[in-house]
Amino acid sequence: MWITKTSINQPVFATMVMVALMVLGIISYQNLNVEQLPEIDPPVVVVSVQYPGASPEAVENDITKRIEEAANTVSGVKMIRSSSYEGRSDNAIEFELNVNMDKAIQDVRDKIAQVRPNFPKDAKDPFIVRGDTDNTQPIAYYSVASGSRSLRDLSTLADQIIVKRLQSVQGVGRVKMDGAVARQVVINIDPPRLAAQRIGVDEVMAAIRDTNQDLPAGSISHDASERLVRIEGKMKDPRAFGKIIVARRGNVPVYLEQVATVLDGEREETSISRVNGQRAIVLSVVRVQDANVVKVGDGIREAIENVKKSLPPDVDVRMIYSNSDWVKASLSRVKSTIVEGAALTILIVFLFLHSWRSTVITGLTLPISVIATFIAMNAFGFTLNFMTLMALSLCIGLLIDDAIVVRENIVRHVDMGKDHRSAARDGTQEIGLAVMATTFAIVAVFVPVAFMKGIIGRFFLQFGITVTVAVLVSLFVSFTLDPMLSSVWRDPSENRFRRFPWLGRVMARIEHGIERLHRIYGAVLEWALRWRKTTLAAAFAVFVGSFFLVPMIGTEFVPQTDQGFTTLKFKTPVGSSLAYTDDKMRQVEQALKSFKEIELVNTTVGMDEGHNYASLDLRLTDAKQTHRKPQQEVEKAIRERLKSIPGIELSVGWNKPIFISILGPDADKLKQVVDHVMTKIAAIKGVTDLDNSMAGANPTVTVKVHNELASDLGVSLQQVGNALRPFLAGDTVSYWLAPDGQNYEVNVQLPKSGRQKIADLAELQLASSRLDADGRPLMVPLRQIVDFVPS
Repeated sequence: MWITKTSINQPVFATMVMVALMVLGIISYQNLNVEQLPEIDPPVVVVSVQYPGASPEAVENDITKRIEEAANTVSGVKMIRSSSYEGRSDNAIEFELNVNMDKAIQDVRDKIAQVRPNFPKDAKDPFIVRGDTDNTQPIAYYSVASGSRSLRDLSTLADQIIVKRLQSVQGVGRVKMDGAVARQVVINIDPPRLAAQRIGVDEVMAAIRDTNQDLPAGSISHDASERLVRIEGKMKDPRAFGKIIVARRGNVPVYLEQVATVLDGEREETSISRVNGQRAIVLSVVRVQDANVVKVGDGIREAIENVKKSLPPDVDVRMIYSNSDWVKASLSRVKSTIVEGAALTILIVFLFLHSWRSTVITGLTLPISVIATFIAMNAFGFTLNFMTLMALSLCIGLLIDDAIVVRENIVRHVDMGKDHRSAARDGTQEIGLAVMATTFAIVAVFVPVAFMKGIIGRFFLQFGITVTVAVLVSLFVSFTLDPMLSSVWRDPSENRFRRFPWLGRVMARIEHGIERLHRIYGAVLEWALRWRKTTLAAAFAVFVGSFFLVPMIGTEFVPQTDQGFTTLKFKTPVGSSLAYTDDKMRQVEQALKSFKEIELVNTTVGMDEGHNYASLDLRLTDAKQTHRKPQQEVEKAIRERLKSIPGIELSVGWNKPIFISILGPDADKLKQVVDHVMTKIAAIKGVTDLDNSMAGANPTVTVKVHNELASDLGVSLQQVGNALRPFLAGDTVSYWLAPDGQNYEVNVQLPKSGRQKIADLAELQLASSRLDADGRPLMVPLRQIVDFVPS
């Protein structure tokens, strides 16, 4: 073969080629991103829209259906899965695998932009993102706690110092705060005082908006200079809001402080976080797409260590979990396994070849093939993950096969009396076709693995290509480096172990053992050839019998791992308050104290799905140091222990491996079918944490307006809505620029004590468009024009 002749005739050239492969491979290795698993990049686009205060039915009719109709017109859509919650619409748009996702997400954005004007005016702007689960799951959790500071002050500190520092780390996409309480200028309306002054809440909100603002007024030019003119109206202090004139009655100004209480307060809690029972703020960090999880994790850790130096001594920042640490440790173990496997492979080659020169010549194939494979991995955009490292680990034994065969045949030709150059050329030429056939047979096995269809195919793409490239590189090295070294590096003709006689004695014993093994194998082979039918029958029985063992093995997409970290989620009955769910969480926390395997408990009460949802992150003790039970056994014990707590539905672990979709237009009929299916599934052995997405009906109060009567009394439907929203949910009407340079919400609302009963709402009064004899607006009690219907 010309490639072999060139390598033998030009040894310097062949050596430089190998050096170039090593150098480029090392550079490529340094450029590889690190992941836990290959990035599958599912063809999914997620569209989320916030609609504060809206019922699930209103969200479905006003937002979800319009998104579905718009998304259906995008080319390549395979399925749309939508969920409508209280105040939120989530839509997962799945595309065919061959669709260009960059174009698809842009098409979705364009279609959603067309229907955005049809959304209710209180709906927030749509949030559209690729549905890559790896890039939406946090890679690190940190807690911020203090024994002396208020939660509001701690939240402000965390937001302005820690969060901003983390957001500056390269590769960090988003930092979310759970359990924080934001500062807020709270304006608690006093309905009796409003009614006494005959002022509507809409007048109050309009006055705040109009007064608390800075306005441009143009510019003044004089000679060669020009100055901008600005009207300054923003409040410098929260107490100044109380001096805003909201109306005039009989030429007498009515100030905001006369009809409301102004507080430099905080936003009402929507979530509660604790770490080991102590109130804390939990920061979850999400990386950007394609960012190196290890580099980002190291950057986050360095940023936290730096920011700790500038924090007050009473503020404690603690790491709850870092995925990058676990990925680094796991990949390090795999790398160690590869090195150990390579060392054992070379040792076994030495024991069989009885020549350290032959061992070195063939052993060089391993590092060159592995390192050169990184060039292809970098070119294809692969990452260093469990699958690619497993591929390299798997083919360690395969990589040296070609080199051994070539080297042994070259030695045979030397023993025939040929000079080393001729032996290297003729020996490689003689078995070249057989070596190529063996290598291409291996390639033929793994190339189809790389090009399987569906998500499985994408998952194994990097595995199959990595094995294929490594084996082909080893073939190239076997035909170039091995014959070149064999032609210039000769074995001594006799007494190879004269310097180490003890090694010669050891090798003699090993050779004697190999000869015995040859004799045993020869006897077995002779028996098999004599009793051919029996041998074939036994082989066939083993082959067929193995199929009956397959169901006993079990099947799963990714094997379970012990990360020393697990997540629990539970929900309380629909309509449960934050306080009720928190009470259940405290019961769970108390129950978990009996588990010595648990080192840290991070809890969050109140999630995006509602106040009746809660989650716990559990960090387990180090398995090697404490000899604790495996993570799966700990999870099972936790599940059994928490079953005794009434009023919660528990789910243990990250994700559920099996999802079943049941479709139908009739929600009532659908619920019957779902209940029936769940009953059947619950009877299957091994099924745990069974749940469905059909949440029960949330207790609702429907406000039915008597339109004709309201119109006669000078009250519009819009006026009723504009009044109830700030009374109940609160309404952010403006922003206050604080001395620290931050903007804080100015929120108009009823005091919490005034919105706990329907009777309180019924007594609220609205300002009519009609005037009395004195020219003041008539006040209309809400109970006079509406009915409150609980459902």
